[in-house]
Amino acid sequence: MTLEAQARAALARGDLAQAAQAAQQLAMTRPDDPAGYFLLGLAAAEAGKVAKALPMLEHAVARGPEAEHLAQYARLLILLRRDGEAGQAARQAWAMGQGDARTFDTIGCVLARLGDHAASLAPFEAAVAGEPDNLDYRYNLAAACGFTGRVEAAAGHYEHILTAEPGNARAHYGLSLLSRQTEAANPVPRLEAALARADRPEDALRIRYALAKSHEDMGHATEAFAHLSAANAAHKRAIGYDFAQDAAIFDAIERLFADGPPSGWGAGLESEAAPIFVTGMPRTGTTLVDRILSSHPLVESAGELQAMPLAVKQMAGTRSRLVIDPETIAASAAADPLAMGQAYMARARHHRPEGKARFIDKLPANFLYVGHILHALPQAKIICLRRHPMDTIWSNYKNLFASQSTYYAYSYGLMDIARYYARFDRLMALWDRLFPGRVLQLSYEALVADQEGQTRRLLDHAGLEWDAACLLFHENEAAVATPSAAQVRQPLNADAVARWKRHEAALAPARDWLAGQGISVD
Repeated sequence: MTLEAQARAALARGDLAQAAQAAQQLAMTRPDDPAGYFLLGLAAAEAGKVAKALPMLEHAVARGPEAEHLAQYARLLILLRRDGEAGQAARQAWAMGQGDARTFDTIGCVLARLGDHAASLAPFEAAVAGEPDNLDYRYNLAAACGFTGRVEAAAGHYEHILTAEPGNARAHYGLSLLSRQTEAANPVPRLEAALARADRPEDALRIRYALAKSHEDMGHATEAFAHLSAANAAHKRAIGYDFAQDAAIFDAIERLFADGPPSGWGAGLESEAAPIFVTGMPRTGTTLVDRILSSHPLVESAGELQAMPLAVKQMAGTRSRLVIDPETIAASAAADPLAMGQAYMARARHHRPEGKARFIDKLPANFLYVGHILHALPQAKIICLRRHPMDTIWSNYKNLFASQSTYYAYSYGLMDIARYYARFDRLMALWDRLFPGRVLQLSYEALVADQEGQTRRLLDHAGLEWDAACLLFHENEAAVATPSAAQVRQPLNADAVARWKRHEAALAPARDWLAGQGISVD
């Protein structure tokens, strides 16, 4: 057996020490061969030593690019948030037209992480064609189909997975999101059977969310709330969330901007391609507004970028592993707004579709960074979606966000969401005081009631001429990677207005608490 075969076999069985030993011997005896460096890099990456793995893959790629090597190089770059280089390597790998199923799936995953779900389809399809029985590859393809509006194809792939693995929680949850569930095709018995077999907390979490979605769609309010309550309580315990974590972040932001910008802050970056930030609490219409704006011929959506949080983190220079924390907010007082704006645009550039004058950054949590944005990018336009407080609370409680994301850790407890909403409301009042007229606070309910009037207001704030195509947002074919994917492909309707009232009794404690804080809940 060759040294390369020995290293690959050791990797396959998880013997990283043996893999590294064989790969190192290969690199020493054949220093011009990229294989030794590549396999050394893979062994280090599998051991979690990404910083050590990256130079090895760089050595491999430098000795003659191969699709497999480029794909794994791109995967490490995306983990290190070097998005532009990752995208370039992944696209180069795909353009080579060669590789095994793992290579194709890796390329697709990198493109999906970059938000280019349309481009990820072909690599995912190639991966499934190469290994039809690999359920992970098929799941990735199913998700990409769902994001790009290929609902029937997505459903077919999810069903294929469930035929092979009836308890696959990711497939059950993904399938539940594709369309409204009905009594005629009642998925509840199959989901209950899957829940009974679930032996991992993360599987039970997803299946309970699928059950809640199905019951809600079919009008079974009591059953929907029961599943959500059980799922959320268990997950909140698992992640050890305490609202004090988020309160400390809000406190740090309010201290930083209590009297305006930090002393010493100069001018930011002037840019004709001023980004449009669509912010707000999640599930309040941010995806809808993103679709409306990106239906304009001059505008394209770049998706939910981490560019501003990462730019602030970079300029703050803190060593904590969290992107946002009180220490990072405080340290950003010493940052240069011009450098911050440049860092943002450099990161955003890798996600911007080409050919359009303006782009949208639709990260909801950017409402936390309004002060940073308007100083770093003084020409930026910011829209903040506002929805009835109780619909906001209910929609956050019933949607499963990225389960390990600290941005949404508050969403697993009703009173936590209520407290978070109150701090969000207070912070938006601060931004209004500091930057009058700079943030358009757009009511979801007003948009539903007066689509054209509010769309004109939206375009005017963004500095865009009127275009009737914005009223036909549901015909927009761009990918949607949020729980709103199905809704925003339909004409605007009032179905989601006052939906919280189906659960009025269960939500009463949160409603009463908000009312006690002086927040209108009528």
